[in-house]
Amino acid sequence: MACNEGSPIVKDLVLIVTAVILSLAAAGAIYRIAVGPSLLDRVLASDVLLAILGAALAIDMAVNRHLNNLVLLVALSLIGFIGSVTVARFVADRRGQVNDS
Repeated sequence: MACNEGSPIVKDLVLIVTAVILSLAAAGAIYRIAVGPSLLDRVLASDVLLAILGAALAIDMAVNRHLNNLVLLVALSLIGFIGSVTVARFVADRRGQVNDS
């Protein structure tokens, strides 16, 4: 049984819709990085931006049926996770020092 790839029109429509959604989400994250009143807002927005970039890479790999960006996707995920954990620990340490004194 042959693999049915579906209609190219539907595939292009889905690709356009996902590109628009990811672009709007990226614009919102960039706005929050620029405006965000606190450091935590900016860090969270940068983590969201990394997740959006990872989603775009995954969509590209799915549409074009390749795994060329897999190493980049894993590296982005690790950088986002380690960065978020580091900032969360830093903020928790600072809040602990403020409450102790």
